[in-house]
Amino acid sequence: DEALHKEYDIIKTQIGDKEYKVKHILVENEAEAKDVIVLLQKGEKFEKLAERSKDTGSKINGGDLDWNAPANFVKPFSDAVVATPKGKYTTTPVQTQFGWHVIMVEDVRDAKIPPFDEVKQQLAQRMQGQVVESYVKELRAKNGL
Repeated sequence: DEALHKEYDIIKTQIGDKEYKVKHILVENEAEAKDVIVLLQKGEKFEKLAERSKDTGSKINGGDLDWNAPANFVKPFSDAVVATPKGKYTTTPVQTQFGWHVIMVEDVRDAKIPPFDEVKQQLAQRMQGQVVESYVKELRAKNGL
């Protein structure tokens, strides 16, 4: 039980205490991202500009990425999300391995982390899976597989 509690605390720390409702526009280069920011500053709608996004999954719904903990995003993206006030968008482009982003934080709420007792069984299964995976890797390495 102690190991499970420790794993639960690690996951809680990774998730953090806030969730963010985020939209983004992903483009190929910094110049395109800067153009998007200029158009936003001129009053263009974020949802309309999202139609030019490279992210086919979010562009059809205005760039919406729904509610997420920052830990669900790559570091430069999550850093920008946390630093951007609710209702605002990034005024400088954010570069990740996917391209250049303009990010809007629509809303912020307290993270809903289920109590330990609700996730205890899942944590145990996850940890058992990790032990088995580690053991299999060790056996393969020893036997040259």
